[in-house]
Amino acid sequence: MPARRDAVPVELSSEPLSRLPGAGPRVVEKLAARGLLTVQDLWLHLPLRYEDRTAITPIRFLRPGVPAQVEGRVEAVERGFRYRPVLRVAVGDESQGTLVLRFFHFRAAQVAQFAVGARIRCYGTPKPGQNGLEIVHPSYRVLGDDDEVALGEALDPVYPAVEGIGPATLRKLIGLALDRLPDEAALELLPPAMLAGLGLPSLRQALLTMHRPPRDADIAALALGTHPAQRRLAMEELLAHHLSLRRQRLAMQRHGAPPLAGKGKLANALQKSLPFKLTGAQQRVYAQIREDLKRPSPMLRLVQGDVGSGKTVVAALAAMLAVEAGKQAALAAPTELLAEQHLANLRTWLEPLGVRVAWLAGKVTGKARATVLADVASGQAQVVVGTHALMQEAVTFRDLGLAIVDEQHRFGVHQRLALRDKGAGKDRVPHQLVMTATPIPRTLAMAAYADLDVSAIDELPPGRTPVQTVALSAERRPELVERIRAACAEGRQAYWVCTLIDDSEESGKSGQGWPGAGGGTRIEAQAAQTTFETLSTALPELRVALVHGRMKAADKQATMRRFKQGEIDLLVATTVIEVGVDVPNASLMIIENAERLGLAQLHQLRGRVGRGATASSCVLMYQPPLSMMARHRLATMRQTNDGFVIAEKDLELRGPGELLGTRQTGLAAFRVADLARDAALLPQVRTLADRLLADDPVAADRVIARWVGGAARYASA
Repeated sequence: MPARRDAVPVELSSEPLSRLPGAGPRVVEKLAARGLLTVQDLWLHLPLRYEDRTAITPIRFLRPGVPAQVEGRVEAVERGFRYRPVLRVAVGDESQGTLVLRFFHFRAAQVAQFAVGARIRCYGTPKPGQNGLEIVHPSYRVLGDDDEVALGEALDPVYPAVEGIGPATLRKLIGLALDRLPDEAALELLPPAMLAGLGLPSLRQALLTMHRPPRDADIAALALGTHPAQRRLAMEELLAHHLSLRRQRLAMQRHGAPPLAGKGKLANALQKSLPFKLTGAQQRVYAQIREDLKRPSPMLRLVQGDVGSGKTVVAALAAMLAVEAGKQAALAAPTELLAEQHLANLRTWLEPLGVRVAWLAGKVTGKARATVLADVASGQAQVVVGTHALMQEAVTFRDLGLAIVDEQHRFGVHQRLALRDKGAGKDRVPHQLVMTATPIPRTLAMAAYADLDVSAIDELPPGRTPVQTVALSAERRPELVERIRAACAEGRQAYWVCTLIDDSEESGKSGQGWPGAGGGTRIEAQAAQTTFETLSTALPELRVALVHGRMKAADKQATMRRFKQGEIDLLVATTVIEVGVDVPNASLMIIENAERLGLAQLHQLRGRVGRGATASSCVLMYQPPLSMMARHRLATMRQTNDGFVIAEKDLELRGPGELLGTRQTGLAAFRVADLARDAALLPQVRTLADRLLADDPVAADRVIARWVGGAARYASA
């Protein structure tokens, strides 16, 4: 291992902000509330955008939508009041151009500044107005006739706001922090040999470029996030997150796990008893899991697969390997509905084999709960299915060998850690199998799940008919009512999904066509209630039912059960049905305001139909006009049923936070990196991580501390 290199002196990078001139106790407190505690935190508090005040643009050459700085004299001032007070200031310059400055919030003192003939320098984004171009609320300064005010030497950074601290104060503090930047050799954490082949600037140069870009900097590249300085910082940030996840994996594997290396008699018996054959993808993933479970280190595997690809069967086979070895298996799902579905499947498959499956959810109370807890503690319950109730302190396993978590991003970080710790003891933890029906793009999996081995069940069982997807304007609602009538007359069932109406929108503009009211989930529930009443009237011969998030859990479950049993023809629902309903007879889904939903959610909803052999349809009903992004989303849904293709497109359109539920995963939000934009850096990042962990683990720890800090311990929960 090479000799340990000097890095940023700890006392410098972690120097408290209170040592900066002008950073009094109140300022320090407000910065701390934003997570800014040290000088290094201010180095990494990067600008959102830049303002170019290095030149004066003649007014005649201004272009709408292009920010610019102008200088001229006040030609006219007008105060008005139509709907609210407004101040208009006409400014002209030697180019014979005139620009209107418009203010809606102003004081009398400001009005006095704008005397006719006064010299003004201002900055903003012009847009077309009633009388030519105008800038609303520009930043400006009034200059004396003889004032010589130098132009900026660099682009002016605009930083993310910190509540209670003005932009000028924040800029000043960041400038003082940058004055404390050490030289390149002291700041750099990566070995020179690793940096040599990257073709990127040093970290010091990258930081200075980001905070103080020269006047000839490529503004377009900075705006797109493709500037070499941004790529250098993004690369190191991605490396830090990747290293933190790899560290988690190494720490987990040091614990050890019970090797589950039996002959697989129970698993084989299960396969033989199934009324269907495993697909090639299921067999491949099961073989990977079986190899993992034989080892004395914990399996950490993510199984991703489309809705209906058969993940639960693979999980059941893994559970049988644990049971055969005398261990227990636990399966946790985020909702009672999904957990109940797993319970029904596992009981059908496993109880004929003599395996006892227990149920533990919030609604299991009193003596029933005490009995289940005793069975789990004694080991009589060999497979335990439940919700977050499995993770509560009162639940004790005799010997948990395998923890399975379905739709893991829907659980809080601490809950997942709690389930893992149920099997901990004697330096051992249970094997972990994580499942998700949201296919994750390869690039995203590389970054977000570097602590997990990733398997994909990328093949649907035979006999599934692809769902036909069409997009229709809300004006064609009456046709859809008739389509439901026809489908149900043939003995099939249908969904009508009402999506969330934003709080900010008036009910009359909801796009529902039928009135809604209220706010938040209340609006969603009321819109569904209104739709339910309207459809019940329009289709009196059908059994129509309603389910939404504000119903009591027991009522919701009962309605879902009746729908599953064929006692309901048409289910009007909010997006609560996104996960966990398996009704093979349902062959038609209508999604209202489909333009409001992301691709992943639309795909999950569509996965509720097409679960049987009957040809199924999904209608994406939208309210025109459509935004460009909505247009792309609906087109993607029409073109493909492949969840992996859809996930790649979703990543491209919306970024990683939506796909992963970043707040839930424990991954800190990236400051510079963008997983969609910077995907090409990830193979390089993985190579760097391998070399750093092997050659300089101390530097690896410092990189993690610089970018991730305390978030690291939760990153792979």
